[in-house]
Amino acid sequence: MIHNDAFARLPNLLNVLQAHTGTKSRLFLGAAASAVALTIILKQFNVKQPKLITDYAKVARELNNNGLEFDEWDFIIVGGGTAGCVLASRLSEDPNTRVLLIEAGGSSKDVVESRIPSGFLQLFHTKRDYNLYTEPQQHAGNKKKYWPRAKLLGGCSAMNAMMAQYGAPSDFDEWAEIAGDKSWSWTNFSKYFRKFEKYNPDPRFPHVDPLLRGANGPVEIGYNAHIWPGCAGFVRASMNVGIPFSPDFCTTKGTQGTNKLLLCTDHKSTRVTAESAYLTDDVLSRPNLTVITYARVTKVLFDTSSSIPRAIGVEFASRSDVGIVGPKFHARATKEVIVSGGAIYSPHILMLSGIGPAVQLSRHYIPVVLDAPGVGANLLDHPAVPIRLKEKTGKAFNHLMPYNMRTRCLFMRDLLRYQLCGTGPIASNIGEAVAFFRSDDPVLFPPTEYKHDIEDANSGTDAPDIELVMCTAAARAPNGLLEKNLEAYQILIVLLRPTSKGSLFLKSTNPWDDPLIDPSYLETKHDVDVLVRGVRAAFKIAHTEPMSTSVTDVHSTHPGLDHHFSRLSDAELVDVVRDRVETLYHPVGTCAMGPGGVVDSNLRVHGTQGLRVCDASVFPKLLSGHPTGAVIATAEKLADVIKAQYA
Repeated sequence: MIHNDAFARLPNLLNVLQAHTGTKSRLFLGAAASAVALTIILKQFNVKQPKLITDYAKVARELNNNGLEFDEWDFIIVGGGTAGCVLASRLSEDPNTRVLLIEAGGSSKDVVESRIPSGFLQLFHTKRDYNLYTEPQQHAGNKKKYWPRAKLLGGCSAMNAMMAQYGAPSDFDEWAEIAGDKSWSWTNFSKYFRKFEKYNPDPRFPHVDPLLRGANGPVEIGYNAHIWPGCAGFVRASMNVGIPFSPDFCTTKGTQGTNKLLLCTDHKSTRVTAESAYLTDDVLSRPNLTVITYARVTKVLFDTSSSIPRAIGVEFASRSDVGIVGPKFHARATKEVIVSGGAIYSPHILMLSGIGPAVQLSRHYIPVVLDAPGVGANLLDHPAVPIRLKEKTGKAFNHLMPYNMRTRCLFMRDLLRYQLCGTGPIASNIGEAVAFFRSDDPVLFPPTEYKHDIEDANSGTDAPDIELVMCTAAARAPNGLLEKNLEAYQILIVLLRPTSKGSLFLKSTNPWDDPLIDPSYLETKHDVDVLVRGVRAAFKIAHTEPMSTSVTDVHSTHPGLDHHFSRLSDAELVDVVRDRVETLYHPVGTCAMGPGGVVDSNLRVHGTQGLRVCDASVFPKLLSGHPTGAVIATAEKLADVIKAQYA
């Protein structure tokens, strides 16, 4: 429970504080820290514990010797991530429809680090993270890259930066063309963004037209209560180099421009996840909806008595923290099984179930239910490269990872401020401001200076291929500061439309063995060239007014920072890009929609009956933006499709 988490963290804080202070100071700081913890505890007592099932015998039957025992549901949803929560909520709106949702993790509603916007990095490398690593990347220093994936209800909506930006309109028009179905075009699909949104207008941002945003959906979106001065300077400097101001990134006008990002947070500056939005207490009280937690689906079960295999249920089990696997259970789906495990685990589950590339399945002695070469292929991700510069506002966020007396006092001050008022740096998502633009923009990249052309991999003429994210501190690792006492910031350069494609493979037939992940980062020259241009643009913005006078310490020669980048050649920047590239946590495409993919435009798995996939794995192409909103919208769309089919 959340109050136990608060108490668990308090002794660590007190021990460090006492090691650096005298007796009177210890008493004072001990009382202050206790007050902060007590405030958290009292506020979180109001968080009701959800009705979740961990006694599987209540909803399914343990296998007998013949393996033939089932409990029945109309729909079984495999994975309670972003899409799974939406589907469970919407499909169970019909009281005559029985829905079972199976999630490998637990609830995020009582996880402090998830609820607090700035806390999500503290979830990395914990029991609430699958803690994945790629295979060594041949074109990126032969390094394995860390991939965080949330093991929580709500999925990565419970462990991301909450950015409510959905991609360019032409991205969805491209999807519609690939799928051969106009219902995926921006004109038709964008209504689902409005359906899930509940926009909270903010007088600080009067340029947003509330009539273009949703008002009655379950997902609250708005601007968070804190704006770091460096992020405000970044937006103005971006405009000064020629990137237009964008009042709203999520309208028909398109994505290009610069501004602060809307976030999935409520009016109290608390993260809004797919779980908190869709699996409310009222929804969980429905007698026709059951949510199982801490259970992993080991395979989908099929009836193969006819020429077309039909999904009829799932097998699932749990595993203890010490690796002991519990008994297996079966549950039957009378209508459909919907796999919503995400871009990693949806293809993994399909392959374990006998649907995937026959050669690969045979290698692991898995009976082939359906030879589907597209399962695990077309792995796409947004690569990101940071540049780090010294800042001089004196207000960087280093104290959110306190390391001495001063930063611990600042942290306690801001924690209490957040708990009481929902304001201050702890209300920040760390990456507050962004700029979207094209690598062929002649204003940013004059042809006289940038003499070689770059392949246009964008979905349309108005779609960007570079995003810059202004961050309030400089990190060396996903959850660690560059240097504890170094006041610095970083700009993430994100490649939005990579042409490199990777794959995902089975490691073994053990369901608890994570698959082998190879995103093939920077395999193509296009990807490297675009990132190098992005680095040039980020450095230019950092040295343009007002950044150059108010934010960036342009005279810094700190050896761990990047103030020397203006002197590097393109070839030297290529080496930097290959050395530093990391994921922005946006893998998609491994069960892609389309005639040559895995699912059709209604997300039914080709060559099967009663089986669909719904999550980011069905995206045929990467969005030129952030995918969470599109995952929610995709699940909303599928819920409507299924309701219409079974009406």
